[in-house]
Amino acid sequence: MAEEHWQPARLIPTSGISGPDEAERRATSALLAVMEAVREFGGAIIKPLGAPAGPISTFIEVPFKLDDATVYPDGLIQTARAGKTWTALVEVKTGAAELQRQQVENYLDVARDLGFDAVLTISNQIAPAPGVHPVDVDKRKIKKVDLRHLSWAEILTSAVQQRVHRGVSDPDQAWILGELIRYLEHPKSGALDFVDMGAAWVGVREAIAAQTLRPNDKGLAEVISRWEQLLRFASLRLGRELGADVQVLLSRKELAEPALRVASQTRLLVGEGKLTGALRISDAIAPLEVCADLRAGQVTVSVDIDAPKEGKPSTRVNWLVRQLRDAPEGLRLDAYAAGARTSTSELLRGVRDEASALVADPKRDLRMFRIAATSPMGTKRGIGRGGFIDSVLTSVDGFYAAVVQQLRPWSAKAPQLPSGGRTAAEESGLDITPPHSDLVEPADTELVAPPDERAVSEVREAVDQVSVQPRDDLAEVPREAAEFVSWDAAQDRLDHEREIEEPVAHNAKAE
Repeated sequence: MAEEHWQPARLIPTSGISGPDEAERRATSALLAVMEAVREFGGAIIKPLGAPAGPISTFIEVPFKLDDATVYPDGLIQTARAGKTWTALVEVKTGAAELQRQQVENYLDVARDLGFDAVLTISNQIAPAPGVHPVDVDKRKIKKVDLRHLSWAEILTSAVQQRVHRGVSDPDQAWILGELIRYLEHPKSGALDFVDMGAAWVGVREAIAAQTLRPNDKGLAEVISRWEQLLRFASLRLGRELGADVQVLLSRKELAEPALRVASQTRLLVGEGKLTGALRISDAIAPLEVCADLRAGQVTVSVDIDAPKEGKPSTRVNWLVRQLRDAPEGLRLDAYAAGARTSTSELLRGVRDEASALVADPKRDLRMFRIAATSPMGTKRGIGRGGFIDSVLTSVDGFYAAVVQQLRPWSAKAPQLPSGGRTAAEESGLDITPPHSDLVEPADTELVAPPDERAVSEVREAVDQVSVQPRDDLAEVPREAAEFVSWDAAQDRLDHEREIEEPVAHNAKAE
């Protein structure tokens, strides 16, 4: 058999996984073992959960007594530093399996009774918002125990960012983390991407098309929840590739009260048939906004940027067009002028030919540009061509690559000295040449006192008595060691300035 058909040995093999239970046990053991072995990765996972930065110990299927029964959490994580020990129970689901409320509450009770700090759940369910758990548990059970959730997409993102972008100090540990990434990216591992908009998707989409959707319709809440999960997945996926922090942009009120976000999305979806959101990408010029218009069947991604603060309106338009030289011609550019109620709009191809196409009034300064791209929306609930999920993900990725990552914010030039050796007054057109009579006016000789001959004689005698010795440290420095910069132009400008400011003295010197 040829070598290219040989199967390489893997630290965490996907072969031999016989079913969901086996996939769950193998994924749990692999993840926890790598967290313990690769300290940078383990710290990246548990530090946001409130754990101290110490050595990590991990265990699987630890039995605990709860009332008259024995429960077996999938895993346990423990770390200690400076006398403080942090312990978390871990519950894991893979594939399509979802977390069960009773099971999660049992582990919360165990953690409370034993004084543990947290219960961590891991599954393919993506929380719709930071701090929101996929399972609605009894709030009294999380008063003393922290309940946290991580999706497999988040774990894979953290692993890739640590291995590819931030780095692992030990080469062997880097290889181990690479093996975990390879395992989690295999379909048999049970660590899946976001792949389904849910059973209610088709019905809600059809109701929107027929304009019969109402706020209390069955399935509406599920579609909105899935949309929020898709936004979160898009942010994770983009952050994984960029090695940057990418988050769904939420207001402070929405972070404090997630129900407000659901309410606003419900009103928009019922009223206009739209789902919206925005992604904040670290160091990007502005948030990337996403709008899925289910009624029109299209996905629009856009970014709003400030226009330059100086220059003619057409100059400001050209500043933007230069940065979009490799962008698709079908982009829509909107220009917002100061004090105007509406914007001007034109496709990029038209603006490339004529910048004034975006300028409605040359006397009004442009204050903001909007760059938008619209593409067909997939209708299927799953992934692949023709699927809604892929139409959103490709729009986000494509727009970021072609537009957002190319844009740089405007910055003012440093103040410029007048050209041609002239002064600022001359540059502005002012005539500062003094009258001819001022140039020939004789100097007042009575203002100049004659030198004191006695004082001059005393200074000469003092100088003659001083013995000047050469400095050895300066003599040892070779001439080539110093590089001097000549500022001849600046000196010419200074001389010219003095000629203008002191015409009388200059004229006298010349004579």
